[in-house]
Amino acid sequence: MNDALREHLIEGFEFAPVGLCITEFRKIVICNDEFSRMFGFESQELVGQSLAILYPTAQEFDSTGELALPILRETGRYSDDRLMRHQSGRLIWCHVAGRSFRVNSPYEHATWMFEDLSDRRKTVVHLTPREREIVKLLAKGLTSKQIAKLLEMSHRTVEAHRTRIGRKLDAKTTVEIVSKIAGLY
Repeated sequence: MNDALREHLIEGFEFAPVGLCITEFRKIVICNDEFSRMFGFESQELVGQSLAILYPTAQEFDSTGELALPILRETGRYSDDRLMRHQSGRLIWCHVAGRSFRVNSPYEHATWMFEDLSDRRKTVVHLTPREREIVKLLAKGLTSKQIAKLLEMSHRTVEAHRTRIGRKLDAKTTVEIVSKIAGLY
């Protein structure tokens, strides 16, 4: 690769309109300015940090990693929409997409794209970490029984959470819950 091409690649990474980072074992190796701006940090503050500092809770960091791992092992790619945490503590909606360099060891080395969806999705209702996890799985089309199995709880407990989420969002059906979370209403 010649020097001019290498310079264009570096500029493309740095000036991308979305947040980009490269990770090793879920720690940030490098990130662009948009990534650090999105989360309220300076780039040098993030290098060497675990992605966990950008999640609302450590549990959400762990559960997202557990959910993504089998998909990354199968396809080498993973994406979803999720709430992340700005340095100030406020929650922001992000579309996240990643690709592993090694399918047999997905978290060893990966590249990730984070798009801030906050302008399109407002975070106005307070949901607990467990409720956020359930909404995320509802949005993927899973049933209460499938969610219960995945989260190792009874389907009645999932239904109770879904009912509380519905009350908080003034939504009666799963479709309404997902639509309101997605900002369609």
